[in-house]
Amino acid sequence: MVARRRGGPLEPPLNANDRIHFRVRSQRTRLIREAVLVAAKAARIPTGSHLTVTLHYRPGDNRRRDADNLVPTLKAACDALARGSRRDWVGLELVPDDTPKHMTKNMPVIHPGPGDRRLWIEVEITP
Repeated sequence: MVARRRGGPLEPPLNANDRIHFRVRSQRTRLIREAVLVAAKAARIPTGSHLTVTLHYRPGDNRRRDADNLVPTLKAACDALARGSRRDWVGLELVPDDTPKHMTKNMPVIHPGPGDRRLWIEVEITP
């Protein structure tokens, strides 16, 4: 779910503290949505009446990070799983919308420590 820079390391997820150009932010948001769509289709996640979504991030080091800074990445992932009100956004339509009636968005979880940088989501479905 995290893009790889050309020949370099993985880009970090969207962050609430980012001060990047709106076009760059839009491109990264689109990449996250597309990656979630592809991964959810490959996992064959069924539709349901309610989803519980949790974002997990392993940054690969022990630096201090605030979990709430990852909420923009969580939002883009949840938008990809739900239909939403805008028809110009592509969504998987697992639930009718990403409002609290149909989706619970848990606070992101950060797993500190050495290792490979990873970003993943867990989705629980209520039929």
